[in-house]
Amino acid sequence: MRHWCVSYGLLLRWQVIRLAAVLPVVLVVQAMMAVGIVVGFAFLVPALDPQTALYLSTGAPTVTLLTVGLVIVPQMVAQAKLEGRFDVERALPVPRLALLAADLTLWLLAVLPGVALGLLTAVLRFDVALRPGPLVVPAVLLVAVTATAVGYALAHLLRPVLAVLASQVLVFSVLLFSPVNFPAERLPDWLAAVHDVLPVQYMAQAVRESLTAPLGGVAWTPYAVLAAWCLAGLAVTGAAMARRR
Repeated sequence: MRHWCVSYGLLLRWQVIRLAAVLPVVLVVQAMMAVGIVVGFAFLVPALDPQTALYLSTGAPTVTLLTVGLVIVPQMVAQAKLEGRFDVERALPVPRLALLAADLTLWLLAVLPGVALGLLTAVLRFDVALRPGPLVVPAVLLVAVTATAVGYALAHLLRPVLAVLASQVLVFSVLLFSPVNFPAERLPDWLAAVHDVLPVQYMAQAVRESLTAPLGGVAWTPYAVLAAWCLAGLAVTGAAMARRR
């Protein structure tokens, strides 16, 4: 256990130093995206009703979390493969889970300022009354870890070029065709059925309910689905990182 903790600390420090020039850009981009969703999407709906305002307010932080996990992470892994750094990291005498945990921690810390700024912008823009409950921290952590785990799995399953292309498709799919900023009832039946299996709508639901404390209570189905996707993503990533050429 001590070896794992020491390895985790050293790896986290190494990642921070290695990405020192990139992290500020990621912070700015995520903050701009969160604010842009709240402000820009509102222009598409001139007469905002309370439900639409709520979905936009809680959808902005969800999209921010998803963007880091499903877009930035696959692109970074693809770049590491092309540069040969991926094989170097796998050859390090450190636990594979410590390497993955260091990456997860770094990206979680990078995305949190954008999440907070998006919520603040939503409160000021829409005057919504958010009521964060005790599950807000577990919900955000689970969504962030699940998105990052799926992103890592995607990057390990696909070739670098395909992983980058897939991440670009995902960002448009999340923004335009996923029930994050609008209810799932607005989707065609076939697309709604697809999202019943995918984790995106459950991520949005978990974040939304943790921030609003619904009268009917928080549904536990999203947490179960996200946990399953998270474990699957971590399993694929762990197997890929442990495999040697």
